[in-house]
Amino acid sequence: MSDGEAVTFKAVELDHPELGPEAQASPQVDPPQTSALPQPQNWTDSRALEGGPPGQQPEDKAPATVVAPGSGAEVAAGQWSSAMDQFKLKRFFVLRPGTLNQALQDIHALVDPKEDGPVQSAWLMAEVDHWNNERERVVLITENSLLLCKYDFVMLNCEQIQRIPLNFIDRISYGNFIFPQRSLLKREEDGVRVFWDRLREPSFATRWNPFATDYPFSTFTYHPVRNTDEKFTALCEIQTFREKLTEAAQKAHLRKPIPGKANGVLVLNQPLLIEAYVGLMSFIGNQNKLGYSLARGNIGF
Repeated sequence: MSDGEAVTFKAVELDHPELGPEAQASPQVDPPQTSALPQPQNWTDSRALEGGPPGQQPEDKAPATVVAPGSGAEVAAGQWSSAMDQFKLKRFFVLRPGTLNQALQDIHALVDPKEDGPVQSAWLMAEVDHWNNERERVVLITENSLLLCKYDFVMLNCEQIQRIPLNFIDRISYGNFIFPQRSLLKREEDGVRVFWDRLREPSFATRWNPFATDYPFSTFTYHPVRNTDEKFTALCEIQTFREKLTEAAQKAHLRKPIPGKANGVLVLNQPLLIEAYVGLMSFIGNQNKLGYSLARGNIGF
């Protein structure tokens, strides 16, 4: 080729190896559809939570609500239940700051040092009578006596003290509560029953008198505030109270034996029978905590 000849170049279209004839004829190539691309696995999808195949598109409906253990809904329900329980417990005057300490000081001042001796332990319990009625009690174990105190936590006044010599206690039973076969009542928690006159049985008139107080035994169970904190848990522990009372009564029998009576304390693990059948009074009283010093709201006009 000489230098004077003009050189011309012709454009040539090259075939794309990955496109077919139809794609080659079209100057523009449509982008691939998004649905053809692999979808990322969405583990927060309702199908993934329900065990469906990963990547499957959800249907046009509201996803199913799945509440896993420890989720926010369950925690909220637990907090609501706990808040309601705390609200109910705050109604007990014994939980007011300084109330229990003031009660113990008032009762300690009423202890006779010569007759009762030094105080060994104090307990907060619920006494259950022969008609299944609960009553709030502060119980003191001294060197010589068992003191059952009816204390008004509203007015901060000790209304009544029942004194039982420890060397009179001859039997202590603990176990669950039972009722007669045809009774409509039931009680779930365990209790302790203290006997101090084995030879005397309550009469027929005493058993059917709801206000009778001449029973030769007393029955105790847990106070409703026992799970408030560690302090009240220790004060309301029935089993520890039974152990301390048994030990104190054994020592009292050794110091002051009663002539003509078998000395010692018999400890039994057996059900505690309450001979009540219908118990309408106890049902109303126990449901409304009438035997406790409780804040009952504004009553008036």
